Amino acid sequence: MATIRHHARIDASPDEVWAVVSDPTSVDKIFPGLGPVEFDGTVRTVDMGGIVIKEEIVTNRDDLRRFQYSIVEAPMDIEYHLATIDVIDDGEGCLLVYGVDVKPDELGPALDGTMAGAAQGIKQYVEGR
Repeated sequence: MATIRHHARIDASPDEVWAVVSDPTSVDKIFPGLGPVEFDGTVRTVDMGGIVIKEEIVTNRDDLRRFQYSIVEAPMDIEYHLATIDVIDDGEGCLLVYGVDVKPDELGPALDGTMAGAAQGIKQYVEGR
């Protein structure tokens, strides 16, 4: 299983960052150019330029500031996927930690750049508001 982790220090309160991270429909704000995002119960459907991915929201815990989702439907063969976003108070803002575990291992390098971009996208969106 490939494991990837990226982080970003964000100059904003943990509550401000958490408000964005914990909203399942905010992904198109973080990644301009994504198509519509739909959320129905626990499933988020994201249109990535004609590639539709369905993600199950696994954890959305305000007390931990932890958001987890798993890709449950995608055009590529994914055996296992769990992404975790933690928002941690560091006293002067917060630290965002974005990690993913994925199988098969071959998906790791492709997701690595996406996860790095996601961490920076959240930082830029929140700091630019």
